[in-house]
Amino acid sequence: MPFAPNFRITPQAASALMAVEAARVEVDRLPITPQLIAALRESARLLSTHYSTQIEGNRLTAAEVGQVISGKRGIPGRERDVREVYNYYRALEKAEDMAAATRSLRENDIRILHGLVIHGKAKPTPYRDGQNVIRDGGTGGIVYLPPEAHDVPGLMSSLLQWINDTMEKGEVPVPVVAALAHYQYATIHPYYDGNGRTARLLTTVILHRGGYGLKGIYSLEEYYAGNLSGYYQGLAVGGSHNYYLGREFADVSGFVEYFCVGMADAFAKVRVRAESAGLPLNSDRTAAIRDLRPGQRQVLGLFVRNKIVTTNEVADYLHISVRLARDLCGKWVEAGFLSVQNPSKKARAYRLAERFEEELIRARPAIL
Repeated sequence: MPFAPNFRITPQAASALMAVEAARVEVDRLPITPQLIAALRESARLLSTHYSTQIEGNRLTAAEVGQVISGKRGIPGRERDVREVYNYYRALEKAEDMAAATRSLRENDIRILHGLVIHGKAKPTPYRDGQNVIRDGGTGGIVYLPPEAHDVPGLMSSLLQWINDTMEKGEVPVPVVAALAHYQYATIHPYYDGNGRTARLLTTVILHRGGYGLKGIYSLEEYYAGNLSGYYQGLAVGGSHNYYLGREFADVSGFVEYFCVGMADAFAKVRVRAESAGLPLNSDRTAAIRDLRPGQRQVLGLFVRNKIVTTNEVADYLHISVRLARDLCGKWVEAGFLSVQNPSKKARAYRLAERFEEELIRARPAIL
């Protein structure tokens, strides 16, 4: 049966979506240097890793997570926690790579993310082959009885079809698509373990693909961890703990609202962190630079360092595939933003069009 979510956008969710859009526009206009964007992105990844694993019971502190990712793998008595953190960080990197792909999202992509979360390997894992009863840790009572294993493949296929179709049509706000995908993945519960972490990674892929990557410098997981009761309450809907007796067609407006409010909170924190890092949020830039598209403004930081850049350098700087970078540069040449410096296919290089190169020199103090 096709996935057909039952929801409405509540007034609070609508207000949160407007706040998200306002923050997105503001952050997209940040004249941010490569060094600072890298530092803020790494900080966000560490926060996401810490809080997403903490939700599942990981006992490492934020500082210890940073130590693990920087290479300190030996924390006595915490071997499992260390492995979980390291695996999630790798899966988060993979999710960001997947977000840059131009093709449709595939089931195999999500299975690969789960493989990284559980096993630390980019190898797709098979869905569960039996029932997975979710019980209360204190009372032992049943909290949730997911769909039976034989229904999982069909439900997952339907979910991926809905995500791709809905993203292509563009009729549902991207944050709402991400919220509903998160809810449905957690509802299907396709694995015995790692479902929550994988659901959160799935939302990362969707948001980044839909233009809500926010330069990779925000963490939704931080909001979840700070509002955990609301997170579980939003997911636990329907008249019964049994998937087939209430959860299947439940109204999930509450979780959509929770998710959108969380995004607004996370995006607002980006502004605070940007200000504390000393970013000039309202620099007096020239009109030509101010009117550039977000991707063009972002790549200006690369041309601050080098007048001539290659396709590979653009791909590395923007954290996208070489193929996508090549397509972008081609479009920017047509738009008069770039000019081809070296037309060779193997070593194609670009520089800013003369007009923008002159503007960059004048605007350099604001950008740096």
